Amino acid sequence: MKILQTFRAEDVATVYLGVTSSGREVEFVESRQPPFSREDKHVLVISCMVGCPVGCSMCDAGTFFGGNLSVQDALEQVDWMVAEHYPRGDVTTSKLKVQFTKMGEPALNAAVLEVLEALATRPYAHKLWPSISTVAPARREPFFERLLAVKERHFVGRFQLQFSLHDTDERRRQELIPTRLWSFAQIAAYGRRFLSPGDRKITLNFALASLDALEPAALAASFDPEHFLVKLTPLNPTYRAQETGLSHPQDEVRAEGPELGRLVLELRQRGFEVIVAIGAPIENEIGSNCGQFVRRHLGLSAPPLPEGYTRVARAAAP
Repeated sequence: MKILQTFRAEDVATVYLGVTSSGREVEFVESRQPPFSREDKHVLVISCMVGCPVGCSMCDAGTFFGGNLSVQDALEQVDWMVAEHYPRGDVTTSKLKVQFTKMGEPALNAAVLEVLEALATRPYAHKLWPSISTVAPARREPFFERLLAVKERHFVGRFQLQFSLHDTDERRRQELIPTRLWSFAQIAAYGRRFLSPGDRKITLNFALASLDALEPAALAASFDPEHFLVKLTPLNPTYRAQETGLSHPQDEVRAEGPELGRLVLELRQRGFEVIVAIGAPIENEIGSNCGQFVRRHLGLSAPPLPEGYTRVARAAAP
């Protein structure tokens, strides 16, 4: 791994722009989650693609697609950050969380499953908590079946699965995520099968431009609070969100006002555990948040492709 540029917000996050040994340019992040210290919890956020073919309306990575990253490309991101902080190989943190959330849709890259298998052989595997965030693309049943098997084999009680819903109206969700998707019924059925005793509940993530996108009654009609929890995050100020008209100056979620409080209360009254995850504003400045693409933030073009690859480009707005 060769590091090209580093963007750091002290005690919050560091974004790395690097090139793997195969010549693929990647973005990855080392993150802190206050009030936890690095000794308590250390978060590594890696990419599984160059860009993304899904093209979500709020994600800068979805404006182009340069192919899947290989197993080695993904592992080099993890290994570089581990070596940076634990050069003797003695990972001292109590919880090492590896999130496949920086760039790309994990369910569209089968190499992600092999990466999980490889990480399970690392000396620090007993401290490892993998995290997969997916929009649940259709026709990827083989991936999800293998994911369940990998979790059962290596990570029972130490795996975080997140489905990005963003809207409780399935028609509007389809507009935000312009690819064929599993229905809510399919996600709910898979979630019931995925959970084993001791597992963490599956996360239903909503990156909200407006609180109106989440209707608690509709959510409860599809998902059982015994299996699912709800995570609310503000829509990050990505260029893509601005282009598609999703951002607005009065961010109801980031403001944590009374409307958000009422929404959280209603969700809890329906039995859902609710997490409100609002990062530090400086994370947007360094491009470490979900959906942000550092190269675009720097005003650079998409990274070069290796020989034999063809870029699939997306328009700036639908």
